[in-house]
Amino acid sequence: MKIIVRLLGAFCVILCMGLFSSCEKSNPPGPVNPFSNGGSERNMIVVMSDIHLGADTSYTECKKNLAPLVKLLKQIQASTNVKELVIGGDLVDEWFVPAPIDTYGGKDQADFVQRLATSNKVVIDAFNSIIQEGKILVTYVPGNHDMAITAASIESILPGISQARDNVPGLGTYSPAGCPVVAIEHGHRYDFFCAPDPFSNQDIAPGTILPPGYFYARIGSLFAIQKNPKAADTLPVVTPNPSWNESQNLLYKYWTTWKGSVDMFPIPYRFDDKFIVTNINGFTGNYSVDDVVPFQLSPGGFIDVALYHGILEKWDARQTHNNVPVHIKTGLAIDSVVSATFAYHQASVQYFMNTASDKRIVIFGHTHQPRMVAGTGSKGEKCIYANSGTWIDYNPDQTTMNFVVITPQNTVASSQTFVKLYNFENEVVTEMDENSIRY
Repeated sequence: MKIIVRLLGAFCVILCMGLFSSCEKSNPPGPVNPFSNGGSERNMIVVMSDIHLGADTSYTECKKNLAPLVKLLKQIQASTNVKELVIGGDLVDEWFVPAPIDTYGGKDQADFVQRLATSNKVVIDAFNSIIQEGKILVTYVPGNHDMAITAASIESILPGISQARDNVPGLGTYSPAGCPVVAIEHGHRYDFFCAPDPFSNQDIAPGTILPPGYFYARIGSLFAIQKNPKAADTLPVVTPNPSWNESQNLLYKYWTTWKGSVDMFPIPYRFDDKFIVTNINGFTGNYSVDDVVPFQLSPGGFIDVALYHGILEKWDARQTHNNVPVHIKTGLAIDSVVSATFAYHQASVQYFMNTASDKRIVIFGHTHQPRMVAGTGSKGEKCIYANSGTWIDYNPDQTTMNFVVITPQNTVASSQTFVKLYNFENEVVTEMDENSIRY
């Protein structure tokens, strides 16, 4: 549910507790060339994510940063040392669309991605130039905001791009050739609100995988373009009952999270108004806040929900379907929405401390929080987590225009594999953090 992180950055820092290494902007002496390894070998891997290109630039999140992105892509293309460019999810955005707007404009996804390519032509052209030149492999990994975008749709605007997709829709994990200890994924498969949900709402939206975070994003983007609207309604109170079972306790926790979001995103609609227009990924109807927020007919009584009925009971099955190696308890998954440390924690649990995993460098996006953390794996070996941040114009309390560069070890130039985190704000490359391992 990164819409909360995106619009109200305070949520992202209250739980940091000093875990992350510092990512404050530094002022290194002289210019920084992040795409040079000091030699002639083409072995560097660049990772960027969360660009959030949209079809309608009147409300999309990445507009001012498009031109700097093109400049950086040209620097990448000109490098004789870059081997791969990995797009770690949320390249395109079907979610950040104000709720009353039909995302497809009455048409379909194929038309949407073509309009998006036209609206962001300079960026799409820059990616295609790299792809067509053939010197740098460009790989796309799905994120949550583009989880329903098909491989054919991506191929239609970026012909020849490599796509790293799981055997289930909306997910992918990528390990570059020659770097078996590296795992790059968006990170949303561990997020209760943003992981693909192929179980809920199948009676009304057959085949959908859209999780509840989709509706958060539609409401949050409406709030963002309204510029501090007055709330037209108040959410009915739900109260706990000491005699409830675990399922009802979890529904109350789920309601509490929804209440926090509704309170933060006042909108000029009553909560029973059907103002959320879908027509996407199996959904065809219009929906209200009351449809997605749990409700209670009497104080202390039974809690129910219209959309996503039974979602809490199906969380384990959803994790199995989404290839989550180490399952996350439902209550923890719901609470994690406001945790700034959850992404690193999952990198550690799912990869570093998982004895079935051989990964020692994990790169996520999703949170829009550029970070790097060194930890220890199950065998006592050093491991590195990095988050590739975002390219949206406004990223509260964080930098933007971020990217990660991995320089693999070799026997000639370096005995270490380096991971470096940068930003490109004001079109100046600034190194934010770095670390290294030997494997």
